[in-house]
Amino acid sequence: MIVGTAGHVDHGKTALIQQLTGIDTDRLKEEKARGLTIEAGFAYPEVAEGIELGFVDVPGHHRFLHNMLAGSAGIDTALLVVAADDGVMPQTIEHVQILGLLGVDRGVVAVTKIDRVDEPRRQEVRREITSLLAGTPLAKAPLYDVSSHSGEGVEALRDTLWAQAAHPHASSPHGHFRLSVDRVFALPGAGLIVTGTALSGCIAKGDQVRLVPDGHKARVRQLRRQHRESEQARQGDRVALNLAGAGVERDRIRRGDWVVAESLETPSIKRLDVQLRLLASAAPLKHWTPVHIHLGAAHLMGRVSLLEGQRLEPGNNMLGQLVCDTPVHACLGDRFVIRDHSGHITLGGGIALDGDPPRRGQRTPGRLAWLAALAECASAAPPYDLHEPLRAALDLHPDGLDLHAMARNLNSSVEELTPLVESSAGQVLTAEGEVRALSWAAVESLRVRITQVVADNHESEPAMLGTERERLNRQAAPRLPAPLFRCLLKPLIEAGQLDSSGPFISLPGHRAALSDHDEALWQRLEPLLAEAPFQPPRVRDLAATSGLDEQRVRQALTACARLGRLYQVRKDHFYLASATHELANIAREVMEEHGAIRSAEFRDRIGTGRKLAIHILEFFDRIGFTRRVRDERCIRRTALWN
Repeated sequence: MIVGTAGHVDHGKTALIQQLTGIDTDRLKEEKARGLTIEAGFAYPEVAEGIELGFVDVPGHHRFLHNMLAGSAGIDTALLVVAADDGVMPQTIEHVQILGLLGVDRGVVAVTKIDRVDEPRRQEVRREITSLLAGTPLAKAPLYDVSSHSGEGVEALRDTLWAQAAHPHASSPHGHFRLSVDRVFALPGAGLIVTGTALSGCIAKGDQVRLVPDGHKARVRQLRRQHRESEQARQGDRVALNLAGAGVERDRIRRGDWVVAESLETPSIKRLDVQLRLLASAAPLKHWTPVHIHLGAAHLMGRVSLLEGQRLEPGNNMLGQLVCDTPVHACLGDRFVIRDHSGHITLGGGIALDGDPPRRGQRTPGRLAWLAALAECASAAPPYDLHEPLRAALDLHPDGLDLHAMARNLNSSVEELTPLVESSAGQVLTAEGEVRALSWAAVESLRVRITQVVADNHESEPAMLGTERERLNRQAAPRLPAPLFRCLLKPLIEAGQLDSSGPFISLPGHRAALSDHDEALWQRLEPLLAEAPFQPPRVRDLAATSGLDEQRVRQALTACARLGRLYQVRKDHFYLASATHELANIAREVMEEHGAIRSAEFRDRIGTGRKLAIHILEFFDRIGFTRRVRDERCIRRTALWN
């Protein structure tokens, strides 16, 4: 169990920790000289076999609130300290607000310096504290009167904390390992050390990790948990990691960076969709307000983009987006705090919903409904029940959900999400690294759409053998990647609802045929092509001879080529199928006579110019009938004409 202190400056937090544990958490010379906590300090007392307890002593001075927030990342129990002589002070109030924003709902209150006041004053301070905590998650926290000077009441407080440590309420580890770095330093002979509280998952010596946002990979050489050497650590532990790897250097890692499992690939994003809560004591928050953002141990600058209006009233919630100046990492459920542009006033905070939001459509009804479902899910403690959000998401995204992106945001894996999707009335399509989830209704709708598009194309283009797969993908499901589209197409072909012929998809029984108008035009053009079968007129010459529009002639000849009546040797040169077969036989004869096909010999045999003969041979190369080797050609073994 990790206990974090909270309270106004000079209310005795550090002295109380020393009385409880025998450990002085002020480690800096400046802290010793000034008698003021500047950076978070740590204490790990010996409790009992199998019981682990750690204290994080945070600064109370308002100038070091960013250090208090960094030290509070990942604590699960609060020790609120209020001096009996001062009573509730500004930082007392602000720290209680911050604990609520961070989701800390377990705690104990210590009224310190009781040796300096009389009993009526003690009672007055207790009433102040009770009033302050009313309506907060700490409303039922027990209160203890203590004196760090005389030791009065310390034993009772210690017994309570030690008893809570024996029955921690932390959930089982879930998701990939994630740690927000609150300290970075180097030790002679050891190298780089980073510390923080493990927010999820497990880690062990020898594991590979990834640094975010730096992107470098590292290996865990050694680790300590609760200030003791260990082979592994888990969610909720205070952890120190000794990291090694190429590019892993002290000046590349800062407080607020993340150490995550290697398998958790996170994008470098500066935007974060969130559920915002504005404190009742704050002023109204306008859209695009500049703020300080505290997330994990990170302290960032950015702006608040409101998604459901232009203004958030005090005490209310709203979906929004944090637009940061530097890359940010978050997963569903991560807590954050925002302060005003000066960094002096806490405005509110909230819960991260999507760590990789789309650039467009943030305010569409479907997107807002999805974020609202995530907010409802994240309001409970992890691991989250994702059935309802997934069902809602599948209904709201007929083009499907990218499960890789969803797994990153949920700090989960595609393998864990797949059965959840399938139990939420959905289907998972997987192909060539693409993984997308669709509702059964969406799958059925897409199959109907595919069949209808094929039928419509048959009607408008009767001369086509069918619709090419890529074109069908663009027409029927433009937002579905080609590998996944083929997954949808395959069952339709296997069930006999569609036919496949090479690259073409058609309805069963479809036979390509010319329209009546094109058939009549073909009857006029065929004799003209047959007059000089090895050197037929070009499209423009056919148009001029027949008195037709050149584009119309080209369209009719292209339709005939699809039916196999013609071959398009060049853009404007169409050969009758019979003539093309005869040219292929001549090429084979030249090959048999001379052992290779040379353009001059082929030209002489067909009686055309050299340029046209070369065009014909290049056409044979393109369709795989011949293969060019330097200035000669040979018939391929897989000849197209026998």
